[in-house]
Amino acid sequence: MLTVRKLVKKYGDAVVLNGIDLHVESGQFVAIVGGSGSGKSTLVRCLGLKEQWDEGNLLYKGVNYEMNQSWFTRWKLSKDWAFIDSSPQLNGKQTAFRNVISGRFRQFSFWRLLLGGKPSEDEYTRAMDFLQKVGLLDQAFQKIDTMSGGEKQRVAIARALGRGARIIIADDPVSNLDPHSAERVLEDLKQLCKHENILVICVFQNIEMAEKYSSRIIGLDNGKIALDVSGRRLTSAEKHKIQ
Repeated sequence: MLTVRKLVKKYGDAVVLNGIDLHVESGQFVAIVGGSGSGKSTLVRCLGLKEQWDEGNLLYKGVNYEMNQSWFTRWKLSKDWAFIDSSPQLNGKQTAFRNVISGRFRQFSFWRLLLGGKPSEDEYTRAMDFLQKVGLLDQAFQKIDTMSGGEKQRVAIARALGRGARIIIADDPVSNLDPHSAERVLEDLKQLCKHENILVICVFQNIEMAEKYSSRIIGLDNGKIALDVSGRRLTSAEKHKIQ
């Protein structure tokens, strides 16, 4: 589904990602782990189309994606992507429902947006379905500002679904959550991979959580892939490679 070839990212003279080769498929829950400064957040920000890389190719459905393409091409190609970080970008003054339905605008055609298109009745129903998938149907009309951190992250996931995302990329989305809320968010993501065939690529600070929830673990060290195994408990030797 998504292929990265020889990806290089630099900040000045510092090489943060050094020739990353990676192929991931729909339905996988891919954990990105590694020590501080290993490049894991930079990698997902490049994959999430939040940062430009210096060298290499990113291919999606056979299309070579480049950050220097026109804004319209980037907008069209990136409709399948959703990026979630530790502080989701939601409108705190609006309800969960309004935040989810606003994500749907990404799926409107360019001309429909220009003509001021509004969501159909079916799209309203779908938004409620997405909130139900993350266990927030009863809080659909609660304002974001009144919700807990875990609930906000689950709204962000529902919003990603509402916009039609087939790839959810998350940069340490549970770092600010209590253990119970963190597990609920990760379980939601795991179930989406299993039942909706969505690809999730997620940075984990906590190795134990990566072992528990992911179907594949990618470990980085000094900007290179040092570990690529199925989701399971890592051996001491494997952990040593990425610490």
